[in-house]
This record gives sequence, C-alpha cells and structure tokens, in this order.
Amino acid sequence: MDAPEDIPPLSTEPVTLTVEARAHGWRVDHYLSRLYPNYSRALFQKSIEQQHVRLNGLPIKPARRLRVNDRLTFRLPEQPDESLQPEDLPIGVLYEDDALIVINKPADMVTHPGKAHYRGTLAAALQFHFDGLSDVAGKLRPGIVHRLDRDTTGVIIIAKDNTIHNLLSGQFERREVHKEYRAIVRGTVESNTGLIETHLRVHPKVREKMMVCEPGEKSRPAVTRYEVLERFRGFSYMRLLPKTGRTHQLRVHMRHLGHPIVADRVYGGHAALLLKEVAPEATNASDESTLISRQALHAARLELTHPVTNQRVAWEAPLPDDMQRTLTALREFRKLDS
Repeated sequence: MDAPEDIPPLSTEPVTLTVEARAHGWRVDHYLSRLYPNYSRALFQKSIEQQHVRLNGLPIKPARRLRVNDRLTFRLPEQPDESLQPEDLPIGVLYEDDALIVINKPADMVTHPGKAHYRGTLAAALQFHFDGLSDVAGKLRPGIVHRLDRDTTGVIIIAKDNTIHNLLSGQFERREVHKEYRAIVRGTVESNTGLIETHLRVHPKVREKMMVCEPGEKSRPAVTRYEVLERFRGFSYMRLLPKTGRTHQLRVHMRHLGHPIVADRVYGGHAALLLKEVAPEATNASDESTLISRQALHAARLELTHPVTNQRVAWEAPLPDDMQRTLTALREFRKLDS
C-alpha cells in the first residue's frame, strides 16, 4: 500500500539496527528521532502507526519501549531537502581516506542548515569540496555524523557513505568515542580535577537554551570530567572530557560550576573579552582591543575505532588563534604569584 500524502515517499533501502544497552526503556519514536535528528519525532510516529517500522519483525506502536538487542527494521522517509547549495567556503582538512574525512571546523560556522541559518554552513562547504558523502541524516546534512556549536571550533568527523555513517553513529551512541575539549573560563577553579553529573533539559522559556534540572521525563543525564591546566587571576584554562553528548553540555556545565566559558554570551560569559579587562593597567581606558568574541571552547581531540581498519585512531586540532591570543594575554598580565 502506498504511504499517505502526509508522509514523504520512503527510501527503497531498509535500515536494520540492533538496540544498544543505553537505549533500554526508550520509546521507539524517541530512539529513532535521536538517531536521525533530521527527521521529526512526529514524522516517525506517523511512520510507526502506518506499520513502516518493524520491531523483531512485527509492527509496533510509537509508545513501545525498547529492550536491549531488539532489532528495528525501517525505511527512512525521503525529505524534500535537495535545496542545499554548495558554497566555496574554506575548511581545514586534518585527515582523509576512502571512508571518512576529519575537519577542523572554524568559528562562526553552523554545522548544518537550520532555523535562521541557511547559508555559510559546514554542510554547504562539504557539498562543494567533496563528492559521495553519506545521506543517512538527509541531504541537508551530507556526511555529518555529529555536530559542534556554531562558535565552537575543532575536530569534527565526516562519513563518505551510509555504511560508514552508521558504524560511526553507533560508536557515538555507545559512548565509545573519546572527546577532549579546551576551554577558558571565568574565575579561578579551585579543584585540580572534578566530575559534573546533572540532568539537562530545554529551557521552558528560551527554547535555544539548555538548563540543569531535576531528573524527569523531559531531562537527560549529562556527565563531564574536567581538569585545570592553568590558573590565572580571575580565569582558568580547562581540559573538558564529556562522557555524554548533550546539546550545549559543556557550556551549561561550566556555568553550573560557577565558571562560565569566556565570551559565551548565552550562558553568562559576556559577549567578548577585551584586552583592557585582562590588563587595565597596561592599556588605554579607551582601548577596545578584542581578545576573543565567541565562546572560548575548542574540540581539541577526537578518538574512535576506525570503521574499516578497526584500529583506534585519534585526530587533534591546534588551538585557534583567538584562544591562543587570550592565553598569551592571561600569561602576561594575569599570572598568579607562586
């Protein structure tokens, strides 16, 4: 039977996957929308209701709760998203082989098109520079397995075909990917190391923000380890190790710790860090020299198992100029007395 008009045509190739332990107890529609964020949860609910999704070979209801090792078989709806226009934007390639590409994402670049951001995206740049990328997440997200915030720089991995994409996505879902970030935060963090464990949810009044909350149906657990690399008067240079991958997790967690990331205008780090704030005694009162004007957060290292060779591999992206410039100023003007 043909799908009704309210569901786009379905892909010809079915997808089959096995439910991993961390998704035990999740609703089917929630699980699929997490795996394929380019598709809405409502669309998956319609697809399930019309029996285009099978669990262990049988039709199901959207509210069905998953169990470990359940097998899902489904066809993804095709979305009318072929409008992504390639753009000749500079991107730094850290590594490339027949299976994947590793990019050093610059600041001020949205990973893929979304609300109010249709041009200047990493997705458009990838379309221009590379052929044959995966389209598992839809044509608006060619090859994109995970994402970084617009003003977060650093390592991001791109899949060249759908098989590689699914293998990489599985590693992210199973938390087998090791991610390291560098951040400059406000305030002198006291503990050399620490663990932040909270629940996060979308802010009820500002949908673009996340917030720490009590455990509940609309919240997700979030875990971050941290280490202080350097301390300065009024600032700290941090190594952040997220164990989960929630939206804005590191930014919210550092705010929760009482040390928001420098120049994070959404979570209390102010809009920019000026040289005169770091070194008022060494600058003119009217000096507006800017050290950094975006959140001082950098995805420095990514380690995972190569989907073809099965060997553990890692890539690193050098600290960007604005963060290096900020550290240089802090070391010169904000050094702590021994």
